[in-house]
Amino acid sequence: MVFEGGAFRTIFSCGVMDALVENNIMPDYMIGVSAGAAYGVSMASRQPGRNLNVLMKYRNDKRYLGIENMFDKNNRSVYGLEFSYETIPNELNLFDYDSFMAYKGDFYCVVTNILTGQPEYMKYTGKDHTNTVLKATCALPMLFPPIVIDDIPYMDGGLTDSIPFKRAFNDGCDKVLVILTREAGYSKHTSGSTKAIAKSYEKTYPKISDALLSRAERYNACLHELEEYEKNGDVMIIRPTVSKGFSRLEKDKNKILSMYNDGYNQCYEKLGDIRSFFHIK
Repeated sequence: MVFEGGAFRTIFSCGVMDALVENNIMPDYMIGVSAGAAYGVSMASRQPGRNLNVLMKYRNDKRYLGIENMFDKNNRSVYGLEFSYETIPNELNLFDYDSFMAYKGDFYCVVTNILTGQPEYMKYTGKDHTNTVLKATCALPMLFPPIVIDDIPYMDGGLTDSIPFKRAFNDGCDKVLVILTREAGYSKHTSGSTKAIAKSYEKTYPKISDALLSRAERYNACLHELEEYEKNGDVMIIRPTVSKGFSRLEKDKNKILSMYNDGYNQCYEKLGDIRSFFHIK
């Protein structure tokens, strides 16, 4: 199973995940990018509703998300990193690490090596309660500092492998369910802000600058190839009815709930197809 990122648009994916957990459909392999990974671990831990509860409760809490966090020299992210990735799962809305570790499959997070500009695939084990790998896969340029793991700086995996379905096949999957966070027909473009961010990284992280400038072209090519796999019956795609008008950092809780319900309801409507796809009786 593959989870695309997309910040709060990924609440759509959470609706799909929760419906699958409620019906005891648990793929033996999961790989996520950015928020797709950060939310996806709660599917593997069998905690339906957890992601929605966190976002609805803390979206407008400045400890979770706020520009003020950027000016904290120990944080340097629009997110409160310690609050979001440690305090919430370890104290306020408990992530069930034991249940996650009982998951019989493998869970991977895509990260981008800043020095090489290449994707890497790190296994999430649930043993690190500071959730460093989840921070790394979500580390968007300008909104996060680089996250250092074993002396290597990393950024968001979506920069280099936004929809890692090929990795899933390379790791031995024969059928892959892909949860996207953009509607059918979506095409990515290189915005002016992306060009400006790429320019700011030219000297410090040239590989990241290159990745930012080429991302739209690579994303669109990947999406086209993914849809060819779908036509051949190797991939099943579930995606939002519409994502236009839903901000990456959406504040409107009614929109957040509506996006979640879209995923949840679509999954229930397609349960028969999903069971057939995975040969589940």
